[in-house]
Amino acid sequence: MAGEINLNHICKIEGHANLKVKIENGKIKECNLEAYEGARFFEALVLGKNIRDIQEIVSRICGICSCSHSVCAIQALENCLGVKPTEKEKALREILVLAERIRSHATHLYFLALPDYHGESAIMTAKHDKQKLDDALEIITLGNKIIETHSGREMHPFVKFNSENVDFENIKKELEEIKPVIKRTIALFSNLKYPDFSRKINFSSLAEEKTYASISGKISCNGKKFESEDYGKHLKENIKEYSTSKFVLMDNKPYLLGAISRINNNHEKLDEDIKKEIREHHIQIPFTNPFHNNIAQALELMYLVARIEFLIKKLKNIKDDGKKEKEFKIKAGKGVAAIEAPRGTLFHEYEIDSDGKITYCNIITPTCQNLNQMEIDIKDYMQTLLNFPKGKIVLEIEKLIRAYDPCFSCSTHFLEVEWEES
Repeated sequence: MAGEINLNHICKIEGHANLKVKIENGKIKECNLEAYEGARFFEALVLGKNIRDIQEIVSRICGICSCSHSVCAIQALENCLGVKPTEKEKALREILVLAERIRSHATHLYFLALPDYHGESAIMTAKHDKQKLDDALEIITLGNKIIETHSGREMHPFVKFNSENVDFENIKKELEEIKPVIKRTIALFSNLKYPDFSRKINFSSLAEEKTYASISGKISCNGKKFESEDYGKHLKENIKEYSTSKFVLMDNKPYLLGAISRINNNHEKLDEDIKKEIREHHIQIPFTNPFHNNIAQALELMYLVARIEFLIKKLKNIKDDGKKEKEFKIKAGKGVAAIEAPRGTLFHEYEIDSDGKITYCNIITPTCQNLNQMEIDIKDYMQTLLNFPKGKIVLEIEKLIRAYDPCFSCSTHFLEVEWEES
């Protein structure tokens, strides 16, 4: 086989990307994932802005991950100033990040990934299996409600929102009621027939000694750990001529983020209920198949609900009122923060001057970090598919790309395929 495959406007992903593959004598010679995620200039937009405005600005980077960008920015700026958050602030931030992950995972699993295995859209599935649509909407609605309850709105949270009058009992009730739905989700996605495609890979995520890390911890990759402020010593960003997005290597190697990496690096810290589900569905950890990111996300949903229950209880019992704005002295400084966004580790770095104005900003999103490994997986997986019809190849590669749950920007496009033989 010889020719060129172009997947223009890959559909059912968060954003816009194209794929071009060249084949010569039955071998894939070139595989370019053209991502258009990184050219919206937010790093330049914040320059000269006051630190008090940054959270509101960077939350607009992504409607899917607005809470993650807000929390990461706040923590990086606190590190610039040497400010320590209160226990209440830490609990509230983690709740927002975890609730955001709930709605993101459910959206990806049911509306973007599942149709690949059912051969029809989620809406068509609902016509003969309404339970799946109901389950998806129930999980998404709960994630949205928790965010709105604790930050004042579903998107782009208010950081000074007063959560003193939160109806904790009602949220606790809804968290308890969602557990059977999540068990059905785990059963559904752990029993799908996935392609057989395993490989050795570098898995990176935050890690802490005692907890399943979300908004703090060291960067952990295959047992090697380093502090988030040292990310510049290990992560190298570069631009490829066919893409506006940055591609990132860690210690000059491609690596993978997201639920699959978090589970691989932290599965021993999961509670017994989740471990029971792992045993019941014969789930093998560590995951080595990128398609199994769907299973990892489903397992994370159970963890997220349990962790939010714990944090709400903690938040309810914390005595500091959270009303008084912390007193801090504006001074020049630099700071880095890393948190776990839905798709993996997010980095924000800032430098500020003595007037509290931003003089430098660097933001590294999870999808940028996944792109190198995604290209490698596409090339290797497609090589096993070259004897299949063209349509089958395209569908399988789309399925692989969607398994990563990439977030290229904040728009969705329809797929157009162009195949040129030579």
